[in-house]
Amino acid sequence: MEKHTKKAILVVSFGTSVNETREKTIDRIEADIRNANPDAAIYRAWTSKMIIRKLKERDGVTIHTVKEAMEAMIQDGIRELIVQPTHIINGIENDLMKEDVLAYAGHFDSIRFGTPLLTSTDDIENAIHAFMEDWKGLPENEVLVLMGHGTTHYANTAYAALDYTFKDLGYSNVVIGTVEAYPSVPSILRSLDALHPEKVHLAPFMIVAGDHATNDMAGEEEDSWKNQFEAAGYPVECHLKGLGEYPGIRKIFLKHIEESK
Repeated sequence: MEKHTKKAILVVSFGTSVNETREKTIDRIEADIRNANPDAAIYRAWTSKMIIRKLKERDGVTIHTVKEAMEAMIQDGIRELIVQPTHIINGIENDLMKEDVLAYAGHFDSIRFGTPLLTSTDDIENAIHAFMEDWKGLPENEVLVLMGHGTTHYANTAYAALDYTFKDLGYSNVVIGTVEAYPSVPSILRSLDALHPEKVHLAPFMIVAGDHATNDMAGEEEDSWKNQFEAAGYPVECHLKGLGEYPGIRKIFLKHIEESK
């Protein structure tokens, strides 16, 4: 048997077709993981086959699916594996990713999973502190609305816990919404009506500031969040910065890798 067992960390992201935000977010998370774990090989996989296909056709860039990454690691002789998702919650993408990984369990001596960003109560508090580093100067008469992705999975309750914890930590003028689940725009507008802000700031609560942030949040379509809030009478400023750009958020993923060891 080899003296040094071959170790790897597989970083699994949903992915993005917006190269500019990928460089600032997913690439930075992977670089931090590489720097913190010099004894491990770092591999990348994305879960969105649509985005993988788009990058292949548009840019000629090949990104592995989880299954392809598992097969590559087997070929490379990896024996000990940690899988760290950059997912926000323990939702559908995370469940399917685990199934794909565990189908190859017989080829490894050990497989461990780091947890998504918002898993424990501590995670939620740490994520809020990391995020609000940028928003220390938010005036009391202005509101920050955060756009999460949202899911039909029961893990969507993490967004309610996040919203509650923001308030509990004293950020009464921060409101959470989601694109594809609850709370949706009508709920957010009710919160804004109660707060009467002079201005609304919109920011994504997603790893990347990709398609959802540029189109669903800040786009020119009538049903974008920006235009819906402006139609309700609020001046709106959009901030296109993904969570992966925040050093404190990246540290949470590093912590989750350490906790999985």
